[in-house]
Amino acid sequence: MSLKLKDDLGKSYVVKDLDRFKQHLIDFHSRNGKGDNSLHEENGYWFTVTPEFYELVVESENH
Repeated sequence: MSLKLKDDLGKSYVVKDLDRFKQHLIDFHSRNGKGDNSLHEENGYWFTVTPEFYELVVESENH
């Protein structure tokens, strides 16, 4: 399964490797199991990893 997100500028981005994306957020953009409000760049798209964004991505199913 892919996940379609809007970046900080409102551009649509499709996450093709959801497992890799999730793991990166867990490893580098979280603290105590929550998004740490850091900035993540992915192929020219920018995402502020808020607690809400983090939860949305981490709880997404990968099929």
